[in-house]
Amino acid sequence: MDEGFKPASARLTWSVAGLVRAIGDSLASRFASVTVEGELSGFTRAASGHCYFSLKDADGGNALLRCALFRRTAAMLDFQPADGQRVQIRGRVALYEPRGDLQFVAESMRRAGAGALYEQFLRLKARLEAEGLFDADRKRELPAFPRRIGVITSTAGAALHDVLTALERRAPHVEVFVYPSLVQGADAPASVMAALAQANARRDAEVLIVCRGGGSLEDLWAFNDERLVRAMAASALPVIAGIGHETDITLADLAADLRAPTPTAAAELAAPSRQECLGQLAHLQHLLQRRVHRELDTAAQRLDRVALRLARPAEGLARQRRQVALLAQRWGQVLPRWQALQAQRLEHLAQRHRTSAPQLLRAGGQRLDGLAARLAALDPQQVLARGYAWLDDGQGRALTSVNQLQAGQTLRAVLADGEAAMAVLSLGSAGAEAPPAAPAAPARKTAARRPRKSAEG
Repeated sequence: MDEGFKPASARLTWSVAGLVRAIGDSLASRFASVTVEGELSGFTRAASGHCYFSLKDADGGNALLRCALFRRTAAMLDFQPADGQRVQIRGRVALYEPRGDLQFVAESMRRAGAGALYEQFLRLKARLEAEGLFDADRKRELPAFPRRIGVITSTAGAALHDVLTALERRAPHVEVFVYPSLVQGADAPASVMAALAQANARRDAEVLIVCRGGGSLEDLWAFNDERLVRAMAASALPVIAGIGHETDITLADLAADLRAPTPTAAAELAAPSRQECLGQLAHLQHLLQRRVHRELDTAAQRLDRVALRLARPAEGLARQRRQVALLAQRWGQVLPRWQALQAQRLEHLAQRHRTSAPQLLRAGGQRLDGLAARLAALDPQQVLARGYAWLDDGQGRALTSVNQLQAGQTLRAVLADGEAAMAVLSLGSAGAEAPPAAPAAPARKTAARRPRKSAEG
């Protein structure tokens, strides 16, 4: 029996070590191997490889069980534990004697689904994302060189100290405005929203930093509040979120214009380093000086060349005289040659004219003779001279068919040397035997009248 344990009948007092050891033995004997299901909270992995966390009911109850997962067991897990996950753990209940803390030593762990808070986080995230609240195109540009920065955080937390230290180190010229706010608990969302409204109303700062230190999913839950997320997205001033550590993601981080992994990183992203800016300015100054010196050197060289040319104008005049003399010499050589070529061309043209003029006259005469012969062949008078006569009805209308004649009709016949009046005795078709001719009427001969020509002849 343990030295610290004495029968109650002896009415002796327990020692602390004895009582703790007795309680531990009782727990070990009764809860040597149990399985518990709950939601992970405050999960951390020490440098030794051991994992420490708390387990709570997924329905939001107040009960909390501290747990330890030693390195060998942690190495056998097939998933990466994280806050908000629902797990089933098999192990034993023990008492950590140095502190008298009750803890559950896990011997195995498996996933049992996401916790209630994590499920709520995912549902709200999906709904706000579908509304476009986290879209990159709605995020605002941060000022490149802000002179005034506002910080929304708790004045009692380490995050404010980290931000002020980083800004003092990197940008001591920047003026900082602090808007105190709660960053944890049920009243934290309304407090942060009030600080955002105050900062936007006062417009003291050009950019805002909303930050707090790390913690469990429950500790950071205020920054998953839908009202706060919408207020950050609607802020007229650009917002940088530096909430928790690098692995902590909240909806406020997604709604901010820029997310920083830590509060210190948020301060570094808000304002560029003064030393880096001075270095860039020095580099630009060096480049500008080199460019100015180069331009001045080029201008000086051009000025020297112009001054050298102006110092000896006689050389310029002599050069112009030589060029004029050269042109006059070339003109004196070219002009006679050009005149000779033109004279030869004129002589050649005159020779061609003397040779071709008679040929053209002969060709023209021959063409006129041919046209005159063709015209004479078409002369109606020539046709009449060969014994033909031209008949018309007395009114000048030519008669070309027997169908135009009637018995007893009086016709006019035009011959080569005059005209005569004629009468139709009978009609017959071509090839029929002609009737005996009647005595012809005496012809009236008009000597003084030339026979008329007709196109029909």
